[in-house]
Amino acid sequence: MVANRELQPGEEIVTEMPFVVGPKAFTYPLCLSCYTPWPPTANDKPLCSKCGWPVCSAECENQPQHKDYECQVFAQANEKFNVEAALEETNENGVPQLECITPLRLLLESEKNPGRWKNEVMGMEAHTQIRSRKEHWKLDQVNVVDYLKKQIKLDRFSEEQIQTACGILEINTFEIRTANGYSARGIYPTVAMMNHSCVSNTCHSISPTDFRIRLRTTVKVPPGGELYGSYTHSLLPTMLRRDHLLEGKHFACACPRCADPTELGTHMSSLKCNKCDNGIVLSLDSLDPDSSWKCTHCEFSTSGSAVRKVLQIIQADVNTVEAISGADGADAIQARETVVKKYHSVLHPRHAFNTMLRHSLTQMYGRVDEYLLDDLPDIVLEHKIDMCRMLLQVLNVVEPGCSRIRGMTLYELHAPLLFVAKTLWNAGVIDEAALKSKMIEAAEILKESAAILCLEPPDTAEGQIGLVAKESLVQLEQSISDL
Repeated sequence: MVANRELQPGEEIVTEMPFVVGPKAFTYPLCLSCYTPWPPTANDKPLCSKCGWPVCSAECENQPQHKDYECQVFAQANEKFNVEAALEETNENGVPQLECITPLRLLLESEKNPGRWKNEVMGMEAHTQIRSRKEHWKLDQVNVVDYLKKQIKLDRFSEEQIQTACGILEINTFEIRTANGYSARGIYPTVAMMNHSCVSNTCHSISPTDFRIRLRTTVKVPPGGELYGSYTHSLLPTMLRRDHLLEGKHFACACPRCADPTELGTHMSSLKCNKCDNGIVLSLDSLDPDSSWKCTHCEFSTSGSAVRKVLQIIQADVNTVEAISGADGADAIQARETVVKKYHSVLHPRHAFNTMLRHSLTQMYGRVDEYLLDDLPDIVLEHKIDMCRMLLQVLNVVEPGCSRIRGMTLYELHAPLLFVAKTLWNAGVIDEAALKSKMIEAAEILKESAAILCLEPPDTAEGQIGLVAKESLVQLEQSISDL
């Protein structure tokens, strides 16, 4: 996908409705209409009156995404949902019976919408040859192909068609967040045409109401410049990003960020040397997972496999604490701070894992019980400011321009700056001129944040914060002019 003229930051390029939406692979039991976890309560296990599959209400039963698709197929085959099997403790990898839902919807939509299927979807990459050698293929063969053909007697689709549908979904879907905050996946054929880069120049937003996707630029793109999306989480270190892309998308990324052992100077993969004071341990060839890693200051070196083991141990700790939500109050903050301290002597300060934890902490300080903004002492406000600034050093490189995460981080930075300035002024440490200068700095940060977040759909959390930021900016500018 290439720009046919100069594109400005924040410019909308494409907007489209999904070809199909459905549950993610390896899903937990959920309502087939709104994707809310099912059953709603332990005693209430509502099933569709027509097909006997999980829905959470009569309203959901009659939504077209269920009623016009799998409901008719299951009702005709008299195939009921196995509630007992679905609610067994052993379903860590999801409910096998639900694996067929999204591929089935894709196949049924290919019949209902043959023109769009033929022109936009049918030719999408399915990586059939590579996938056929993987474990996931065997699971799809049992849970989707055999289930649809043998159990449901759906003869009008061949094995090859069903496996291709599974492949198209595995390679090309985008994650969707519903209005209730739950996950689904959707196919957006035009947006999916973009190639990947670990530093993309676009970002997309999906409305939780109608699932419309909006793709926009984050930075200026010259005429003829290629538009890139990111197929992986930008805050992962190179080794794990490349693993994820190879496993899930079947290609070895060699973008400029992956090819640079310092990750474009961010040091998101760098480790501290424990044999000397100032040494940083870097991969000698970041595109070779087996390459040696060597210290920049002393003779210390180690193997790629040893680094991978270290990363896996730390990632397990990070994943554990990242699963603790802000609703758990102080515990959510303490657990993350503990992990940062634990690996202080191992990870570069701007390492991806520190960056990830910092991102969560900047969102939590000032928002969770016992740590609300009005209650934070100056030392904690300063800590939040330092974390936001450090996070921005990384984001300015790997998520530059009008990216959602930069907009949110700028928003989190402006308030503690104002609080600290006010405290200093009240204590007589700074005069009115210095106070005004600090307020102007906060206003500039808030202005950029509002400009970025107002590009988000108003029915998303970020879009809502954008509107709040806009109102706060008006009040802040008034306070500055009143000084």
